[in-house]
Amino acid sequence: MAFTIKINGIPHEVDVDGDTPLLWVLRDMLGMTGTKFGCGAALCGACTVHVDGAPTRSCVTPIDSIGDSAITTIEAIGETPQGKALQQAWLELEVVQCGYCQSGQIMSAAALLASTPKPTDGDIDDAMSGNVCRCGTYQRIRAAIHRAAA
Repeated sequence: MAFTIKINGIPHEVDVDGDTPLLWVLRDMLGMTGTKFGCGAALCGACTVHVDGAPTRSCVTPIDSIGDSAITTIEAIGETPQGKALQQAWLELEVVQCGYCQSGQIMSAAALLASTPKPTDGDIDDAMSGNVCRCGTYQRIRAAIHRAAA
């Protein structure tokens, strides 16, 4: 079935089954590999994208649920003020170790800063609780979010 979806401000037409996860449309159909596959069950956050500004796990979001919603991926998050500030803070504080989870981490953090420009530690912990970092860089992630908010 043909779907037209708006990703990073650009409409894309894809021909897939309606229950195809958005993650696979992004990665396999459109070549946007910044969004990662982690668990396939919305538990790790590696696949986080924004759907109308809300952090959403793309591995369990069927393409037929997208409709006219605007999707933002890690490829375009640096064009937003929050995303740009976060990417800079991530580099300055050397947050990344293996890097696999970081696109999902940044997407969740950008959504947090868009809704809560000056988050507390509790706000950050709540917003980031669904994002797993196997390298354990949680303290640096929190520090980077605070720096981006400053």
